[in-house]
Amino acid sequence: MSSPTVRLGPSAHVDTFTRDRLPSPDRWPDLILDRAEFQYPDRLNIGVELTDRMVDRGFGDHVALIGNGRRRTYKELADWSNRLAHALVENYGVKPGNRVLIRSGNNPAFVAVWLAATKAGAVVVNTMPMLRAGELSKIVDKAEIGLALSDSRIADELVACAKQSRSLKQVVPFDGTHNHDAELDRVALDKDVHFEAVPTSRDDVALLGFTSGTTGEPKATVHFHRDLLIIADGYAKEVLNVTPDDVFVGSPPLAFTFGLGGLALFPLRFGATATLLENASPANMIGIIETYKATICFTAPTAYRAMMAAMDEGADLSSLRVAVSAGETLPAPVFHEWVRRTGTAILDGIGTTELLHIFISNRLGDAHAGCTGRPITGYEARIVDEEMRELPRGMVGRLAVRGPTGCRYLADARQTSYVRNGWNLTGDAFSQDEQGRFHFAARTDDMILSAGYNIAGPEVEAALLAHADVAECAVVGQPDEERGQIVAAFVVLRSGVTRDEAMAKCLQEHVKATIAPYKYPRAVTFVDRLPKTATGKIQRFRIREGER
Repeated sequence: MSSPTVRLGPSAHVDTFTRDRLPSPDRWPDLILDRAEFQYPDRLNIGVELTDRMVDRGFGDHVALIGNGRRRTYKELADWSNRLAHALVENYGVKPGNRVLIRSGNNPAFVAVWLAATKAGAVVVNTMPMLRAGELSKIVDKAEIGLALSDSRIADELVACAKQSRSLKQVVPFDGTHNHDAELDRVALDKDVHFEAVPTSRDDVALLGFTSGTTGEPKATVHFHRDLLIIADGYAKEVLNVTPDDVFVGSPPLAFTFGLGGLALFPLRFGATATLLENASPANMIGIIETYKATICFTAPTAYRAMMAAMDEGADLSSLRVAVSAGETLPAPVFHEWVRRTGTAILDGIGTTELLHIFISNRLGDAHAGCTGRPITGYEARIVDEEMRELPRGMVGRLAVRGPTGCRYLADARQTSYVRNGWNLTGDAFSQDEQGRFHFAARTDDMILSAGYNIAGPEVEAALLAHADVAECAVVGQPDEERGQIVAAFVVLRSGVTRDEAMAKCLQEHVKATIAPYKYPRAVTFVDRLPKTATGKIQRFRIREGER
């Protein structure tokens, strides 16, 4: 079922950086690849599969993307990405295996640029538009990225990063609007619409997904071309049952693997349509649903709450046939209210960047409040103790998962913490009931999960400590009805500094300016001292207990 050795096909990469930095075979998770739907040809390029191959299958005139006021057919997307691929290779010297960073919000240009870089054989690193230069530098340095492509409207932080970087040599802007009026667009304008894509191996690295650990030091998760198809041919086919008539809408950033799957890979794999919103507020998503009769929605419980409130004002969401919730635990009252109003369930699920997408989920016809569901076909899950022994049903323990995708960190000692005995340990505490369904209990590390964002407490602490008036601080997650958790900072100020609302506001603005704004502490509490061990380590668990 799973092989004890790692056998990779011949690579098309001339730059072997990523393959050279894969974990040693004994540190890989078991990969279960025996199912018929996961058998792919030796040579596989995901960029081709989602565009040119779809045109060959007769979807050329079908709408692939809607965004920034325009509709793009599969033929238009294939031609667009092929022109861009020519430009990347011929004008910017992209070689197979080079890492290429993309910085953009959710718009069609992001998708076209990602597909183009993939066709050129690059290893793509998608990044959040809110990241600051310092955060980008950690990513650039770890992946040794030489070329970055940015929406021209938000290139400043990348330019600042490049000035300090030892590896980032070029920052090339593209037009994230519908005007095609930036450097990359102009260079690509007269290129041939046919491009001979690099014949990458199914085992070649296509994507590095960065995720923060509890230290705030980013980890690069490695994903092959076949992995990107597996999540579509597994979860999207089985749970969503995607057809060419489906129209997708959602809020997760394309820079996250969850968003890339739900708003690009899944619709494009099955000839469906993706609608992309740079500002995916509940109101804007409702507008898309009403205008384009969207059928599948990916967003967080907070947005579903807002949508139900809008239904009281006359919003028409009747076209939705599937509502997927992720990013935070789905509260039972939201589940019940949605079912009462729409007659369909919200499908809760869990996925990780390490495993690329959702691996446990509820299904239509088998969805239950307060329950994450059952493993996606091809995956196995169990609850284990610290010694990896399986626990009896009903007991809370560590969630262990294995299947066709799994964790491979790029040159990172933390691989041995995530993978043990062939199983992926996700950092979540779960239980399994007598019917085989899994139930979330808590996170087992110091990550704060707020409105769908994973935020490392120590990273926020470092930002606070950079302020001249902060002597000490500790950051923890605080339960919040709206966001699941909020970032809560407990701060010891330097002597003589006034503790007041103005100071709290000042610290919040300081954090927003230092790291991505969504990480800022929404609650700031001034304290005389922080609880510590005898050796001086801050006891965050005591702070959390005080919050309860």
